[in-house]
Amino acid sequence: MYTRLPPLNALKVFESVGRHLSVKKASAELNVTPAAVSHQIKALEAFLGVQLFHRRNRGLELTDAARECLPKLREGFDSITQAVERLRARKGGGMLTVSAAPSFAARWLMPRLHRFLESHPEVDLRISARLRQSAEGGRRGAAAERATVDAWLSDSDVAILYGRGDYPGFEVDKLFDLSVTPICSPRLLTDPEHPLLRPADLKHHLLLHDDTGDLYDGVSFWEVWLKAAGVQDVDLSHGAHFSHAVLAFEAAAEGHGVVATMPLLAESDLNAVRLVTPFALRAPLQSSYYLVRDAARARPDVAAFRKWLLEETAKET
Repeated sequence: MYTRLPPLNALKVFESVGRHLSVKKASAELNVTPAAVSHQIKALEAFLGVQLFHRRNRGLELTDAARECLPKLREGFDSITQAVERLRARKGGGMLTVSAAPSFAARWLMPRLHRFLESHPEVDLRISARLRQSAEGGRRGAAAERATVDAWLSDSDVAILYGRGDYPGFEVDKLFDLSVTPICSPRLLTDPEHPLLRPADLKHHLLLHDDTGDLYDGVSFWEVWLKAAGVQDVDLSHGAHFSHAVLAFEAAAEGHGVVATMPLLAESDLNAVRLVTPFALRAPLQSSYYLVRDAARARPDVAAFRKWLLEETAKET
């Protein structure tokens, strides 16, 4: 006999509120507003014809009916998660899929990936360079980062992205403490008219812009570095803008200007002296690169990749 079930989303909200006994904590976990959580609970109570919570001065308390059904509901969600993971594993044919920011994938991950492949020949690996969700629709901040994580992990096993690391419901590892500094062609250091010797000399050169900071943190990398350097008379309103650091590196290497960006991603060019950092000052960033994964995907290949990646980043530190 078919029984009409309430909306799955409402049940998920009920499970979260029941676990935390807090609308506020459930809203943070589910990345929705407290008003939306309350609406879902009221709608579910209306659908079932049963009160789920007593509203006390000190907070929420489960009714007897809610307390009785909540364990079975949790078992149901666990079963759904396991079923979906089995479908994903069958779809991927056992392949480990890693989503990563394009510049990080190209400039940091690729030069080191051979070591993982050599030590784990049994793993079939797929690297997917992905664009951030915050670049679309003007979204910024925590909501944009959560949208990115949800989108990337919808079809990947792990994600490596630039952000603040606040991703409730996921397991997160910080990979680096990042900083920015001006980077340019060594030719600019001996420019016949305006050699780049001091931060104040930047006003004589074209500034190139890696838009990562502006797009995802709301402040440009140039603003971060110039503030740390105490330089105020440099015009930031002009110059070419690049959505990815790798593009800015190429423009800088051709001598087109100076870019403020993360030296971490320019390691190979700096070692080859194709690019140089004219100043010692490196200004710290609040954001970093994080490894993010769903705790439900406790597969050996995911664990192996995480272990290898943390070992590699520890060498950088």
